[in-house]
Amino acid sequence: FVLVQHLAPDHKSMLTELIQRYTRMQVFEVADGMRVQPNCAYIIPPNHDMAFLNGILHLLEPAAPRGQRLPIDFFFRSLAQDQHERAIGIVLSGTGSDGTLGVRAIKGEGGMVMAQNPESTEYNGMPCSALATGLVDYALPPAEMPTQLIAYATHAFGKLPRSILVSEPTDEPALNKLFVLLRDQVGHDFSQYKHSSINRRIERRMAIHQIDTLPRYVKYLQQTPTEVEALFRDLLIGVTRFFRDPEAFQVLETQVIPQLFANRPAQSAIRVWSVGCSTGEEAYSLAILLAEQQEVLKQRFPVQVFATDIDRLAIATARAGLYPTNIAADLTPERLARFFVAEPGNGYRVHKSLRDLLIFSEQNVIRDPPFSKIDLISCRNLLIYLNGDLQQKLLPLFHYALNPGGYLFLGMAETVGEFTDRFTTRDRKQRLYQRKDEGADARRIGHLWLPPRMTWGVRPPPSALQKTIPSRLSLRELTEQALLQQVVPAAALVNEAGDLLYLHGRTGRYLEPAPGEVGVSNLLKMARDGLRQELTLALRCVVETRKIVRCPGLRVKTNGDFATVHLTLWPVEPADAATPLYLVILEETTPMTPELATAPPGPVPTDAEVRITALRQELRAKDEYLQATHEELATANEELSSANEEMQSINEELQSTNEELETSREELQSVNEELSTVNAELQTKVVSLSQANNDLSNLLAGTGIGTVFVDLQLRILRFTPAVTRMLNLILSDVGRPVAHVVSNLVGYDQLVADTQAVLDSLIPQEREVQSTAGAWYTLRIQPYRTLDNMIEGAVITFVDITETVQTREALRKANDLLKQSATSNHDRPHSVD
Repeated sequence: FVLVQHLAPDHKSMLTELIQRYTRMQVFEVADGMRVQPNCAYIIPPNHDMAFLNGILHLLEPAAPRGQRLPIDFFFRSLAQDQHERAIGIVLSGTGSDGTLGVRAIKGEGGMVMAQNPESTEYNGMPCSALATGLVDYALPPAEMPTQLIAYATHAFGKLPRSILVSEPTDEPALNKLFVLLRDQVGHDFSQYKHSSINRRIERRMAIHQIDTLPRYVKYLQQTPTEVEALFRDLLIGVTRFFRDPEAFQVLETQVIPQLFANRPAQSAIRVWSVGCSTGEEAYSLAILLAEQQEVLKQRFPVQVFATDIDRLAIATARAGLYPTNIAADLTPERLARFFVAEPGNGYRVHKSLRDLLIFSEQNVIRDPPFSKIDLISCRNLLIYLNGDLQQKLLPLFHYALNPGGYLFLGMAETVGEFTDRFTTRDRKQRLYQRKDEGADARRIGHLWLPPRMTWGVRPPPSALQKTIPSRLSLRELTEQALLQQVVPAAALVNEAGDLLYLHGRTGRYLEPAPGEVGVSNLLKMARDGLRQELTLALRCVVETRKIVRCPGLRVKTNGDFATVHLTLWPVEPADAATPLYLVILEETTPMTPELATAPPGPVPTDAEVRITALRQELRAKDEYLQATHEELATANEELSSANEEMQSINEELQSTNEELETSREELQSVNEELSTVNAELQTKVVSLSQANNDLSNLLAGTGIGTVFVDLQLRILRFTPAVTRMLNLILSDVGRPVAHVVSNLVGYDQLVADTQAVLDSLIPQEREVQSTAGAWYTLRIQPYRTLDNMIEGAVITFVDITETVQTREALRKANDLLKQSATSNHDRPHSVD
C-alpha cells in the first residue's frame, strides 16, 4: 500500500507515526530506491514527487512550482505504466482535482479505481472530480473499501485469469455471444479486435463482479443490460492527454506543420483528421500547433480539424472542451494562458478561437465513410487493438483519404506494415509517414468502408462445386441422385413472403422471371397464369394453419399450351432457421378431373366435355380467389377507416397547436415591439452616457489634475493622462494592482497603505509629495461613493502646487531676510544728536 498525500513542503510529517498506531503492518516513510514488500505501507515524504518502476519507489524533486504540484497524478501515471492491469488506484477525501488524470491512466491500462463516496468525505473535491470521469468502478465509504478490495484482488489476481478466456476452446462460443450482445445493444462489432486486448478488459469486469467463468459472465450480461454498456465503456478507454509523447509532437511541430503551410494558396483549407480522438486532448494538441504556426507566419488559412470516435460520451466531453485543472502539468504556461480560459471551480475551458477550428463527430472508422482530401491523419494507438485484417483495410483507407504528399502520424507501437509501396517513412522512431503518389491506386478502394454484403444463398462457382464432389461415387449415391432427378417433382423453398430460397427440378414450365429490376426473386410474381392465384391463397393458408395444403388439378398455361398441375405446400421448420420455411411442390398429371375420376363406366367424354369441366373448376377457383380478395379488401378498408380517424384526431391536435403557435407568435410580436422600444430607449441612453463619458474624460484631462480610480481590491479602473507624470502608467495597466505600479515620487512609498487605510476608515487623507522632476503635488485620497452611498473604491488625485510651494518658499526666505535685517538693525549702535 502506497499513500500519496498533499503535505506541506517545509514541515516534518508525522503521518507515518500516526498510521502505524492503527495497523499491524509496517509503515515506512519512503526513501529513494526503496523496494516495496507485501503487507507494508509506504508514505510519501514532504516536498517530493514519487514514481513506481519495477517494484521500486523513486523520489524526485518536484518540477512544478508550489501550489501547482500534482503528486497523486504523477504517481498514478507511473503505476499504470509499470503495472498495467494490475494497478489499483483509490481516491480519498481531498480538495482540488489531483488524481483525475491518473485515474484515466490506470483505467486506460485496464486497472481498477475506487473513490470515496462524496457523502462520507470532509473535502469532496478529489472524489467528485474522479467520479465525474465516469471511470470509477466503486464509490464507497472507507469502511467498506477493504472488503471490496480483497474480493476484487482475489478474483483478479488470486487465479490465472488468462486461462479463463484464452486457453479454453470451449469458451469461444461464449465469447461470440458476448460480441453479439455488444453489437446488438451498442451497435459496434468488436469481434475483429485483438482478443488479447478484449480479454483483459472482460477479465477486469468479471473480477469487479466476482464472476469466475466467461459463460456465467455472458449470462450476467444477458440479465443486466447496464453491464453491457459498462463493458463497452471499458473497451473504449484510451490513455490520452495533451501532447502525449512530447518528442513525437516536437517532430510534428518542426517537420510536418510548416510543410502544411508551405506554398499553400491563400484560401486553401488545411484539413486534419484525428482518428479515435477519445476525449479530444490529442485533437486540441494538433489544433494548437496549427494555430501557433499561423501566428508565426502572420497568415490566416482556413483550418479544419476533424476529430472522430465511436464513444459518444467521449465526443461530448471533447465538444464541451472543459478539462480539470491538472492539465496544467501537460501544457506550458504560455499555451495554457493563450488557448484556455480558467473557470473557478470547474477547471480550464478551451478558448473559443481554438474550439472553432475543430469538428467533433461520432464515427466508426471501420464501417463509416472516411473524410477525404486530408493533409494530416493522426491515428495513434488504435491499430494496436485491431487484428491484421482490419489493419489491412484501414491503412489503404488512410492512403485514400490523404492528399498527395499528406502525412500519417501513428502510435509508438504501430507501423504501416507491408504498405511501404503507399507510404514513405519520414521518421521511423516517431512513426511519421508520408503518402506516396505511385503504387496502388487508392482511389479504387473506396468500397472498403461499405457494409459487407450478405452472402446467403450465393452459389459457389462450378469449379468450387467440382472440388467438393468425390471423384468416384458409390452405386447407392448414383441411384439416389438419378431418382431425385427423375422421380421427385419440381419444388421450391420459400419463406412466408414467397421469396425464393431454393429451386429443385424443372420449374421453368411453371415459373418465369418477373419483369423489372433483378433483385430478390418472389415465387408469387414468377408463377404463370393459372397458378398465381391458387398459389397465393395456398401460401396464405399454410402460413396461418401450419398444415399441409393441397390444390389438385390446376390448369396452368405453359408455352402456349395448358398443363394440369397438382400444387402442394408443406411447412418446414429447420432447427437452425430463425423463421419457418415452406416447400412448394408442383406435380404435373394427365388432365383427369375429380368428376371424371369418380364417374361410373360409360362413354368416354369428348374433348369438349373435358374442356368444359376444367373451365368450371377454374371458375370455382377464381370465385374463391375473388371472395378471399373481397374479404381482404374489407379488412383493409376497416384498417384505413381506423387510420383515417387517427389522422383526423392528429390533424385536430395539429390545428389546435397551430392556433396556440399563432397566439404565441402574436404575443412574441408584441413583446418584440416592446423590446424594440426599450432597445431604442437604451440606445438613446447609451448615446447620452457615451457623451457624458466623453465630457467627463475631457473635463478630467482639461483640468490637468492627475486622477486614479481604484476598486476595493486596489486594482486600477481608470486614470487621467496627467497622472503619468507621477506614476508610470500605460493603458494596459488597467486592471493591475496599484502595488505593481512604479511611482516617480521622492521619499513617499505609502500610497498602497494610505489608500487601504482610507477604505478601512472612510476618512480622506491629504499629503504634499514631490516628484523626481522637482514638481510638488497635493495628494488627496478619498473614498469613491456611488449615488446609493455605497463604497466601491477610492479616488487618488494629484494637484500641482509647485508654484504655491515655490511662492511659499520665497515668502519664507523673504521673511527670514527681514528678520535678519531687523535683528541686525536692533543690535547696531545709534548716535544721538
